[in-house]
Amino acid sequence: MQAIRAIDTFTSGQSLATFRDNELVQAGVERKFEVMAAALMAAHAADPAVMELVPELPRITSTRNRIIHDYDSVDHVVLWDAILNELPSLKARLESRLEP
Repeated sequence: MQAIRAIDTFTSGQSLATFRDNELVQAGVERKFEVMAAALMAAHAADPAVMELVPELPRITSTRNRIIHDYDSVDHVVLWDAILNELPSLKARLESRLEP
């Protein structure tokens, strides 16, 4: 959750154009995607039922691997699309499960 909230903070008020032009924000977002994926993978290792809550875990893991191992091919348009269209749903599901 902390990584998702950080991504929200980093990208608040940004557009795709400003995101693509801001290497510092890109680096922060990429790092938080790495952290989020690592946390979700650890949660899945501890409890395979995490896949029911986060069925997109394989895609999240794939994105993490691309950021870490193939960083020069990270498509910031795809990352931006995930920020706008996928993170809000993931955040809502995690909040409903994690917070009383």
